[in-house]
Amino acid sequence: MTARTDGPARVLELRSVRGTGGGPEKTIIAGAAMADPQRAQVVVCYIRDARDAVFEIDIRAAQAQVDYVEVIERHSFDPGVWRRLKQLAISRRIQIVHAHDYKTDLLALLLSRSLGIAALSTVHGWTGHSRRERFCYYPLDKRILARFPRLIAVSSEIERELCNHGADRRKITTLLNAIDHRIFRRDRTCTPQARAALGFETGDFVIGSVGRLEPQKRFDLLLEAFAVFRANSPRARLVIAGDGSLREKLEQQRMRLGLTDCCKLIGHVNDVIALHNGLDLFVQSSAYEGTPNSVLEAMAMETPIVATAAGGTSELVADGTHGRIVPVGDSDALIGAMRDAAGDSQRSRTMADAARRRVETELSFESRARRVEGIYQELIRHA
Repeated sequence: MTARTDGPARVLELRSVRGTGGGPEKTIIAGAAMADPQRAQVVVCYIRDARDAVFEIDIRAAQAQVDYVEVIERHSFDPGVWRRLKQLAISRRIQIVHAHDYKTDLLALLLSRSLGIAALSTVHGWTGHSRRERFCYYPLDKRILARFPRLIAVSSEIERELCNHGADRRKITTLLNAIDHRIFRRDRTCTPQARAALGFETGDFVIGSVGRLEPQKRFDLLLEAFAVFRANSPRARLVIAGDGSLREKLEQQRMRLGLTDCCKLIGHVNDVIALHNGLDLFVQSSAYEGTPNSVLEAMAMETPIVATAAGGTSELVADGTHGRIVPVGDSDALIGAMRDAAGDSQRSRTMADAARRRVETELSFESRARRVEGIYQELIRHA
């Protein structure tokens, strides 16, 4: 398959995910919606498991008005997926296939070699916790990625991991995730309404966290820290937005710690902006991250931040400038930072203002989209 190199790059964004997805979905859909049509024409393609009853990426793609296609698979190793992807790439005259996870990394490399098109992967990290992922899929993925002509790492930690497994550093661009600050903007007049929607009162001190209820997020640590924090702050409240495999265990922990009247697990939330309008503090307790979109959202929404130094978090938030960063897994440090944030509201507000300014400039999604388009143009020039 011979690709012309004049005009905009024709790109197939390729991703496989179950359920509501996570941070990469925000990056993929927003990036496609913001693409400059003179530089990139983007088709977003998701491999969707026919058995997935809660998949909703199609709805989000429609709302963003992006060019969206689904390839339905009957099971994880459905051979029909390969045939349909090849047909899609040929019919859309694709020049670049841009992968985003271990499954589509392999498919992108195979498409590249079969059709003579360029392969690119944005490496969001290896966050799964199953034995199959940790001992089979992820080691294999790192070997596959070392063969790509270009890679985007979403944190310096991921870049180092890629290099440790054979990737050429010269082929890697480290590009932190970003956010559209024009959409994520705080409206303080909405605070009473947002509090009421959560079942909290105006005078409560509301702490929030957002993420999949999976081991890497360490919401168990957050619940333990909050229980200690609340002992001296009776008006403190905690809300955790997200869903996942640990929902039942976290509910049991919440009851065991006696937090049923002040802590809520509210499941997946579509309107994160409304949630942040009701928060006084955002806390990330993760053990591992790529570049967390939830922290970017807090920065844009001017919600004071306490976060662990997981993955690219400390590259987004400079400790003492944009928020408070604590070591991973350190419950005492997490509690101390929460107390500091609650006790010094003026300093917290100053850091939140600085975080907002950073997402308006260095971490704007428009700036990131232009850099990705530059990589697309480079790939088709050297095709």
